[in-house]
Amino acid sequence: MNPAHPADAAREPVTVLGLGAMGTALAAAFLAADHPTTVWNRSAAKAEPLVARGAVRAATPTDAVAAGPLIVACVLDYDALRAVLAGTAHLLPGRTLVNLTSGSPEQARELADWAAGHGLHYLDGAIMITPPGIGGPEATLLYGGAPEALARHRDTLAVLGDPVDLGPDAGLAGLYDTALLGLMWSSLSGWLQGVALVGADGVRATDFTPVATRWLSGAVAGFIGRYAAQADAGHYPGDDASLTVHLAAMEHLLHAARARGIDTALPELLARRTEEAIEAGHGGDSYARLIEGIRR
Repeated sequence: MNPAHPADAAREPVTVLGLGAMGTALAAAFLAADHPTTVWNRSAAKAEPLVARGAVRAATPTDAVAAGPLIVACVLDYDALRAVLAGTAHLLPGRTLVNLTSGSPEQARELADWAAGHGLHYLDGAIMITPPGIGGPEATLLYGGAPEALARHRDTLAVLGDPVDLGPDAGLAGLYDTALLGLMWSSLSGWLQGVALVGADGVRATDFTPVATRWLSGAVAGFIGRYAAQADAGHYPGDDASLTVHLAAMEHLLHAARARGIDTALPELLARRTEEAIEAGHGGDSYARLIEGIRR
């Protein structure tokens, strides 16, 4: 028994469908928090390490669904989940399905409609951490769908990571997921560009990175906070730094990269977008003006 959860504190039973790397991490987190955990996987052998830790292996999806009120699914795709749940319709009314399977917003909304037709409370979720981070302080999970379901099961789902409620639209979790992944790749690519640039002059990535992360969490986060309101309003006052100022700085980056033989595809793209906005008469606007080019 986990000493953080005394024996007299009833822990909600949970069923986990799918035991890939992520599904296994989800089930392990529930077990670590003393939740009675039932697991099912098409390949039964994957359940053995979890059974050794106290999980109950269900022989069939029907047995798994019948085991408790909360079903957490993390399978290959939405079609696979529908196939798993086929034949369990008589058990679904009143239960909650938390679908952590990756998919599109459209698939999530279709499954939410299907769930509603079966009396099943539905939450679509996105896991913003890799399997080793599940249950850790950096873990965040996004949820869209039935708000009453999230309220009812929040304490249980918090075992996996901080639960963020995006509202009743089941499609928003997947949409946020893809948007945030785009942000991650853009940020990582910018960091790699910087690592290559300073590395050409002998600076190690481990020396550059503390300064880079301080810049990202401070000044860059501040820009994002200010520009969000501008993007919503469609009004881009360049009172912090205009596009003409940004373009001049980009030219310095391009010069430094070319002088060191560093690939310039990324800064050239940024400079081209900035030049287009300036040529269209928006040189005095903030960097947020570029959203108009992206939206088109």
